[in-house]
Amino acid sequence: MTHLCIRRILISIALTFASGLASGQTVVYDPSNYAQNVLQAARALQQINNQITSLQNQTQMLLNQVRNLTSLPYSALQTIDQSIGRTQQLLNQAQRIAYDVNQIDQAFGRSYPQSYPVSTSSQQLAGDAQTRWQNALAAYQDALRVQAGVVQGLETSRSETSGLLSSSRSAAGLLQTSQAGNQLIALQTRQLVDLTALLAAQSRARSLDGARLAANQEQGRAQLNQFLNSSRGYQPQTVQMFHQ
Repeated sequence: MTHLCIRRILISIALTFASGLASGQTVVYDPSNYAQNVLQAARALQQINNQITSLQNQTQMLLNQVRNLTSLPYSALQTIDQSIGRTQQLLNQAQRIAYDVNQIDQAFGRSYPQSYPVSTSSQQLAGDAQTRWQNALAAYQDALRVQAGVVQGLETSRSETSGLLSSSRSAAGLLQTSQAGNQLIALQTRQLVDLTALLAAQSRARSLDGARLAANQEQGRAQLNQFLNSSRGYQPQTVQMFHQ
């Protein structure tokens, strides 16, 4: 029952009184009928209040949906992607022996032999030793460069983390909260990428240095065999210690 129904009930009551007064008749007051009309009017008013409350709830629900669908105004994804790209670029700039299986196998086949033939020349032994030393030195330099890149990215990580946490606290809806959380996960992933790159660079340097030491031991064994198996053998010579 709406406001129009209430008006009709009230008008009907008023007309009844007015008609009785106009005809000079005594108006008979019926408490039961009056109470029934008042009750109907009260029920109609309650229904109107319920409809108003329902409309208010629907309006609030729509507003909440709008907030929940509002995108987060702050985004760190581009910065995170650029940082990962810089780390990848440092790894791609690895000197001499890069992170490539075929290149590693070829380099070890040339300069890190498991054994040297007796006929190997001294020039080749010395050249292989120098190559191995250069490979180890370059690997240590590459590791330091990756370390420097990770350290330089710490300030960026701090700034982006602060911005994302601030955006998460002031998020207006579920979408903004979810986006802030996803970006924080992306930032953590970028930090894991940096850590993985750093471990890879350090391990590469240690591996090449260890391979250098192992190959040098084999080289020393080969040079000793060459000396012991030399056809000339040891030839004593007179050495003048002091000038007379």
